[in-house]
Amino acid sequence: MANSLSGAGGTFAAGGARVGAVVLAAGMSTRMGQPKQLMLWDGKPMVRHVVDALVAGGAEAGATVVVVGHEREKVEAALSGSKAKAAFNPDYADGSMLKSLQVGVAAVQSPGFMGGPPPDAVLVALGDQPQIKSEVAQAVIAHWRASDGEIVAPRFEGRRGHPILFARSIWPEILAVQPVGSPRDILNVYSGRVTYVDVDDDSILRDIDTPEDYRQETERRV
Repeated sequence: MANSLSGAGGTFAAGGARVGAVVLAAGMSTRMGQPKQLMLWDGKPMVRHVVDALVAGGAEAGATVVVVGHEREKVEAALSGSKAKAAFNPDYADGSMLKSLQVGVAAVQSPGFMGGPPPDAVLVALGDQPQIKSEVAQAVIAHWRASDGEIVAPRFEGRRGHPILFARSIWPEILAVQPVGSPRDILNVYSGRVTYVDVDDDSILRDIDTPEDYRQETERRV
């Protein structure tokens, strides 16, 4: 079972720099009508599929945090067998993904919680985006290691998506902002510090919010 944490809220990109992950999976799934993080995708819960894809793409399993809230115990159970840790966002009902990001960053930078030093960067992804490709995660990490940037995002036809990499040097600023809104707002504020990796896969843009989204996305896999 994943560990749990109740929380509030200068790196370098050398080849050996460590990358972790923060998966945002605390939402109430009001439009879906059931916890979408737990809906099956390719035979396993969506949130677990996202974790596994990020790890396959280069994130360290032991430096991966899943931010939980609604149906906390069930989402944590879905992580059983992985090395990912669960960090609880007590304010999950307000719908702020930025607050969940802050909870995840606070957890991943805590040596006591993680059991060791923090990674040099984290990939941030959504728990309702199981289409995420490990190859995209690899490309984002490779770009960061080559460019020494602070924020790296994948982009498809001019539109940015997930996973987004945040280097450790910018974590204090993420933790200091008002916890209202989404990670997108961080990118807008720090647009001059974002670099992009162009990809040919629009899955970086697609999340699953409604039963119709789920039907369409599962049909696309056939």
